Amino acid sequence: MEETKKLISTLENVQLQVWSQKPPRRRQAVVLMGRHLVSDNEVQLYQQVLQQMDYQVQMSRYADASSILRTNQGVSGWSLLLCLSSAESSCLRRVSSSHLQHHQMVNLIPGLLKAFSDAGGGLCHFFMHLHLTGSDLPMKPHSCGSTNQKLQIPQDSQSLVGASPPSLVAMVNVYILVTSVRPLTSFLHDTSVVTTSRELRGQLIKLRNFLLQQLGPTNSHQALGQVKKVIGEVLQVAASTDEKQQTLNRCVSCYQLLTFTLLFSGSITPVVIQVDTDVTFSSLSEDTFDREITRDLVLEDVLRFMLTSHAHLSTRTGGRQYGGCRGIHAVCVSDEEFLLLLQFQHQMNMPSAFQLLYPSTSSSGPPSVSDFLVQISRFYDLQRNGSDRADETASSSQHGAEVRSSCVDPHLRQIYTSPPLSLTPPFRPWVKEYRAEMTFETVMIRIRPEPINSACRVHLDEHRGPRMANYPVSLGNSRISILVTDDTEPEPVLLTIYTIHVSRESRPSLPMFGYHVTCSFVQDCGLLVQPGQPCGLQPFSRSQGPLQICGSGHVPGRWVVPCLSCSDNRTCDWREVAWQPDDCYHQLVDRPLLQDCMTDRKVLFIGDSTNRGMMYFLMERVNSSLEDWGKAHDTLVYKNLNRGRTLVAYSYYPQFWLEKDQRPTFRQALLQLLHRSQPLENSNLTVLVVGGVQWLNTNHLKTVREVLDRESLSNILVVVKSLGMGFHLPVDGIKSLSLREVQDLYRKNNNIITTAKHHGYEVIDTFNITMGRYKEFLQGRCACHFHEVEKYWSSRSPDNKPFTTNRTRSTRPGLGLSSHSAVQDTDQETRSSPPAYHVRGPVNQVYSEILLSRLCHRTRN
Repeated sequence: MEETKKLISTLENVQLQVWSQKPPRRRQAVVLMGRHLVSDNEVQLYQQVLQQMDYQVQMSRYADASSILRTNQGVSGWSLLLCLSSAESSCLRRVSSSHLQHHQMVNLIPGLLKAFSDAGGGLCHFFMHLHLTGSDLPMKPHSCGSTNQKLQIPQDSQSLVGASPPSLVAMVNVYILVTSVRPLTSFLHDTSVVTTSRELRGQLIKLRNFLLQQLGPTNSHQALGQVKKVIGEVLQVAASTDEKQQTLNRCVSCYQLLTFTLLFSGSITPVVIQVDTDVTFSSLSEDTFDREITRDLVLEDVLRFMLTSHAHLSTRTGGRQYGGCRGIHAVCVSDEEFLLLLQFQHQMNMPSAFQLLYPSTSSSGPPSVSDFLVQISRFYDLQRNGSDRADETASSSQHGAEVRSSCVDPHLRQIYTSPPLSLTPPFRPWVKEYRAEMTFETVMIRIRPEPINSACRVHLDEHRGPRMANYPVSLGNSRISILVTDDTEPEPVLLTIYTIHVSRESRPSLPMFGYHVTCSFVQDCGLLVQPGQPCGLQPFSRSQGPLQICGSGHVPGRWVVPCLSCSDNRTCDWREVAWQPDDCYHQLVDRPLLQDCMTDRKVLFIGDSTNRGMMYFLMERVNSSLEDWGKAHDTLVYKNLNRGRTLVAYSYYPQFWLEKDQRPTFRQALLQLLHRSQPLENSNLTVLVVGGVQWLNTNHLKTVREVLDRESLSNILVVVKSLGMGFHLPVDGIKSLSLREVQDLYRKNNNIITTAKHHGYEVIDTFNITMGRYKEFLQGRCACHFHEVEKYWSSRSPDNKPFTTNRTRSTRPGLGLSSHSAVQDTDQETRSSPPAYHVRGPVNQVYSEILLSRLCHRTRN
């Protein structure tokens, strides 16, 4: 121990000299991305960590494209080269290990890459040399490369003949960092992924904890020793298969990250069944961000572990004093070996997620650098064991009381999204505002922000919002708010807010032909199938007229599937379809005619927000502007529309936020609307528009008939807005529809249309319209809104009087997570000119224009 202390003291003195020297200039790092994008989380991670560690970072695709690597600047050039997986071959071609300087670090060890490459059929390349050594390794020979084999776990340890207790049956992925091949030095990360016969998916857990849970203190310690022994034996043989090449092309500061898959089959000694020359988490669940987050954490641990301990050994700081066979404690060491000792001592002394895997015991024979490594590791192990015992004593004195730390660094480590978002600017923990653009085809995004400090909590949109959620992304602009809070208090304390402004591109507007607008929408090319059936082979084409299918004419009520989305005779998903309704064109009504036909009329609306969108569209078209708007969930009466010649009233139904036994019935809501709108004329000058997204059924139409007869209003014009598309995305907290439920909705919609026509009511088939344009929804979590109201400021003429509104307000609690709408419910902003509003949304425009054409094409009584 005294000799080891002297050695460590010598190394510490040299480290102080190294760190006290100011580098001639900022260190250069080169990141070769290959096929990765700059916006990929892995690329961003490298850039963030390197910049934090004062590296100047250059991003390139491949080695040949990097100006620093291309000019071979040597000692005065780059210090770190990171080659992502798709750029490995480019690195190996361009960068020769024999030409690297001591201060230059690369995240590849060519010898190990070759040793664990596929020699054919998954045979590890180094097994080609095993017949020379006669080695008997605890490893399956065909465990390398992309074998595509499905790794199996024995179902029951009791079936294993001769299995000695304690028996352990599991498949474990462990992550190994090799920092030197000669002498072999490697470390084991504390993260592991464990899969058992009882769990279909792997679980993240620290390896020590898993073994302790399964085997108890004594046997778990032995099992961990066997893990290190088995992996160490495999690494030794792999590293020794190409000694001559290693001697010629030795990289002092290169490192290699490996994934070892171990199989425990009723014994505490595992067998290696797979080795990947990268960090992989394929056994983790595909439905979460666990793979990506854990990968980033491991990669960041590796970078900090290597770079913090990395130093250039100059002539003035030990290169001549301790290297060059001048000796350390009578042992001749070279500059390279001394640099290795210097780095190793610092790694053993720093807190990290890594524990030493190899060397574990001193070799026999004359003293060597490996002996020094073992001595240093034992010295710090003794110190660490003493510290652990002190921690246990302090912990027991607290009598098991839970202590929660505060959020001291309220920043995000990363924002994980699926599909990946390209943020502008690229994510940085200290940047709070971002923008992102999404294609039209992307209708939903799953998001999970991760804090830097595990004591901090992250919530989406509100103080008690979820940590991870699915967002429906409407056309145009949406906003996602990420709140970082300290939850140690009874009420969460808001510390930081991150905002992402998402812009989703719009598809071309709906086709207009003169004064007509189409309301049937199909793909330009596709296959015709029945709902839920395997894809057929019947092509169709579309002109401006009705749908033509193989020359057979118009066929309504069939699924129309895009060619590129339906192949290989698989069953079609309704999310990939467009719908063909019965009627194709409706005449547009110009404003003078509209104002005339609306004179002395009253458009009573009862229903949910989709009906409200039609009402506001009608008000804007009739009055040339919209000067009053709100997300009303109560009863509204507008009396000054069309210069006081038209009345519009609205009643929200159903009030779903109330308990069922407290909700007004449809009959009660309808009667309230009729009574608030009096006096009403029993003719088509009174119009009742009934409908919603998906709550309407034939019983409601029966109630309409009964109430109108009772109120002597049987001759008024009733327009039934049929069901609408929505609730089709798996958004958290919202029930989403399955294929079978969509088919049931289609049948239900047909029954509503048939019943409405039986009663003599007009019908607007909004289900067929919205089904064909289901990706064009606007604000809201249910993805059922096809309108949005935006505010603008205008100078209103004095004679253009605002609406007068009567409102019966009902209380409705907030519904939590939602996309940002164009206008908030309350707006305290004041301007010199009054606000005006505009209802936007082409799909809402289509069925609203249909409503207007139905109102104005009849002769008034």
